[in-house]
Amino acid sequence: MFEHPAALAGAPVNWPALRRILVVRPDNLGDVLLTGPALAALRTAAPRARIELLASPGGAAAASLLPEIDDTVVARVSWQQIDGPTAGDRDPDADLVAELAGRRHDAAVLLTSFSQSPWPAAEVCRRAGIPIRAGLSKEFGGTALTHWVPAPDDGLHQVDRALHLLGRLGIPAAARTLHAAVPTAGRRHARAALAGLGLPTGPYAVLLPGASCPSRRYLGFREVAAGLGRRLPVVVSGPAAEEELVRSVADGLPGVHPLAGALDVPGLAGLLAGAAVAVTNNSGGMHLADAVGTPVTVLFAGTEDVDQYRPRSVPAAVLGRPVSCSPCRQFRCPFALECLDVPPAEVVAAALDLAGAEVPGVGTGAVGIPVA
Repeated sequence: MFEHPAALAGAPVNWPALRRILVVRPDNLGDVLLTGPALAALRTAAPRARIELLASPGGAAAASLLPEIDDTVVARVSWQQIDGPTAGDRDPDADLVAELAGRRHDAAVLLTSFSQSPWPAAEVCRRAGIPIRAGLSKEFGGTALTHWVPAPDDGLHQVDRALHLLGRLGIPAAARTLHAAVPTAGRRHARAALAGLGLPTGPYAVLLPGASCPSRRYLGFREVAAGLGRRLPVVVSGPAAEEELVRSVADGLPGVHPLAGALDVPGLAGLLAGAAVAVTNNSGGMHLADAVGTPVTVLFAGTEDVDQYRPRSVPAAVLGRPVSCSPCRQFRCPFALECLDVPPAEVVAAALDLAGAEVPGVGTGAVGIPVA
């Protein structure tokens, strides 16, 4: 198949000679964790380079878990905002351009999902004087990218999408599974939190009922917590902003313990790393469990294509129901969340199966959408 004549028109990149590389992924925490395999490949290709991440405030929280990242540039970039500028507003990315210009990067690698354009970020990097700018796109956008790679199939997993870009730039994949290095302090904070809950040593489950938007939140977490709490201790966790949600799931249930706002992201990583199983929505918690090696049961809403985001590093059960409106990309479901109409007993069975516990009368065939 013929490609556009501008595709990969830039000269081959001498990756080992680069001194400073910017990786652009200003999305959520889970999106940053999904860059792990690409960062590992980039580190192998440019072993002496300083690798810096341009991330959102939420995504930057994952940077300490990825040892390939040397520094983080935190910004609320204009091309990720829903509300547009008002008349008379100054250039929303002027400060970012100035900061990047001062850092004098040799190259920028722009990572995007299939629905995102690399061109706004590429233009910011061009204005900042970064000489090599590489990204994926279906459309040609001029010289903002010096190395434009035509985008692969939309259905590709986000990990493989990033690795496809690097592969076309001459960088082979080192691995295709997620990873995270849990800091010692994170493990210590997790142990202290468990001790504060009075939990004995032994297996426990972690439930993360939150998500970035209501359309991704399964409504049966309290029933799941109750069912799991009969078999092993359950910790229901989330940030301080989700305290009401966490308590609505956990309060009054035997064997179930609320833990909201007590842990930062490294601490949550430590909590998940010690768990027998996690139960999450399609959220950053799903990717975090995947990255630290904890089996995970996922309530996957119809907002996204499962195959683009499913866990791939650990045993997992991905539960959901097929609906005609998926993938909808909506923040709020206009219907009744039929895509998450999964009986709590099915979720409990899947989680206990992953945790290695027996569930009388329920086989693994009850698990909804299996992970291949």
